[in-house]
This record gives sequence, C-alpha cells and structure tokens, in this order.
Amino acid sequence: MIDLATAAFRQIFTPPFRAVTIKSVALTLGVLALVWIAVTSGVGHLVALQNWWLDTAVSVLTGLGLFIGLAFLIAPVTALVAGLFLDDVAERVEREIDPEGPPGRPVPAGRAVLLAARFAGVSALVNLAALLLLFVPGVNLIAFFAANAYLAGREYFELAAMRYRSVEEARALRARHAARLFLYGLPIAAMMAVPVLNLFTPLFGTAFMVRVHRRLAPLPAPAQAASQALARSN
Repeated sequence: MIDLATAAFRQIFTPPFRAVTIKSVALTLGVLALVWIAVTSGVGHLVALQNWWLDTAVSVLTGLGLFIGLAFLIAPVTALVAGLFLDDVAERVEREIDPEGPPGRPVPAGRAVLLAARFAGVSALVNLAALLLLFVPGVNLIAFFAANAYLAGREYFELAAMRYRSVEEARALRARHAARLFLYGLPIAAMMAVPVLNLFTPLFGTAFMVRVHRRLAPLPAPAQAASQALARSN
C-alpha cells in the first residue's frame, strides 16, 4: 500500500498533471471564496448592531465559524470540482503504469457529474457529523477517519474500475475487496485531514486507486485481448 500511495502522491505534482492540478485547486478555492463572501455579506446585512463592540464580536465569531465550517467543506467541494477532471487523471496514470495496455473508457459526462455530486453530498454529511462531534475528544477523529476511509476507498476505486467494467461489475468487485479497500482508503482520509494538501485529495485518490485496481484485479477479457492485439501490431 505504501509504495502505491507514494507513487500516486509524487505523480500528481509532475508536469503532466500540472494543468489539471492547477485548474482543480483554483476552482475549489474560487468556490470556497464565493461561499465566504456570500455568508459574510449576508450576516453583515442581516445583523447590523449599533454597538460597535457587539458588531465586532459578531464579525469575529462569524469569521471563526466560517473558517471551521469551510475546513470541513473542503472535502466535498474538492470532490465535486475535481469530478470534472478525474478521467483525465486516471488516463494519465494508466499510461504511466502500463504504456502498452488498453486505455480505459471515460465515464460518460452525465454519470461523472452525478457520481461527483453524490460523493460530495455524502462527504458533506459525514464531515458535518464529524463537525458536530468536534468537542467529543477522540470520537470525532475516529469517526472522521473511519467514515472518510470507507467513502474514499469505495468511490475512487469504483471510478477506476468503471473505466474497464460495467457499473454492476465495478460495484461487485468493490464489494469483494471491501475490507482491503477500507485500508487503502486510510491514506486518502489522512490527506483530507492535512490543510492545503487536502485540496489535492481527489487527484491523489484517483491516481492511487487506479494503481490499486490494477493490483487487485486483472483487466477484463476484452481489455486483455485489446492489449495483446496492440502488442502484436507493434
């Protein structure tokens, strides 16, 4: 697991990934900035106190609450934004680890958006639950890592598998390796917990799980046949 995670982490910062990384991170920061501006402006219009120190206190508390809230929103927002680019990431990883192998099929745009929205929604609920448990020492960290490891292992593995398999086959394969995928999801959950690095989580998760998919399961027969035909033609 460590070797796959290390290779994936290094790859997302290499020149071929740079354009995708910059676009994904820039869009994520833009969305978070819009949320910050909208909330602070709304509070400023709704709460207009005559006493300057009360007004200052409300502004400070609003900013503090927003900072904590946005920290927990980074995971779903990055998942939603990066969902637009994950097929590009997966394709680049596939080319690097198996240059002569058959490329995977991109997930249809509509399905990709739905998958990203679903993952973002579930991730938001999980991180909201972790936020509510913020003042319960120990429990919040366990809940955060366990839930996000499960979700990340599930979603990013299915994305990698669906490039070569039907939705049903990808889900069956994921269910067959559920315990191992939970463990493989832990490095992704750990990255979610690190400020700044958590902006790169979807890119890392995709690069990591493409490698995991190749290690856990051979390519389906049609893909293997295509690979052999390509090798003979060369």
